[in-house]
Amino acid sequence: MELINVIEDRYSVRGFTNQEIEKEKLDAVLEAGRLAPTGVNFQPFKVYVIDTKENKEELTKIYSQPWFVEAPIVLAVVVDKTKSWTRPWDGKNIADIDGTIVMDHMILRATDLGLGTCYIAAFKKEEAIEFLDLDENEEPVLFTPLGYPNAKRSDRPRKPIDELVVYK
Repeated sequence: MELINVIEDRYSVRGFTNQEIEKEKLDAVLEAGRLAPTGVNFQPFKVYVIDTKENKEELTKIYSQPWFVEAPIVLAVVVDKTKSWTRPWDGKNIADIDGTIVMDHMILRATDLGLGTCYIAAFKKEEAIEFLDLDENEEPVLFTPLGYPNAKRSDRPRKPIDELVVYK
């Protein structure tokens, strides 16, 4: 599939079948995350592959929407702020940006493979830290269910390009 078609086809899936994901597809999604660029190539992230059947109760505490645990897998991107690049002129640590790029790469590859995803940033951070057993330097950035869609696309209108792009 052409990249623009993947971008156009991707939507937030809020319903999944219980069909297992083939190992080759999961590996391809994870490889896309591994290849994602990070600041100064520090790669300050880990991807957690969470089996929803084994961890349904814990995942529901992190994010309570029922469709979140319908997919067979939930992916979590976690960053280590002590291992990421920080802009020296203003002290901005870009770990959250790195983690978002990683998730975006995985989500686009998943779409290309016919899998559904949904960016989850509205999760309960403390419950996620406890469940993933993270240390004080690690922070969960995003979650996504990963599975075969069982929900129709609900298109959200997009603003016209001239409202979003500024030429200087």
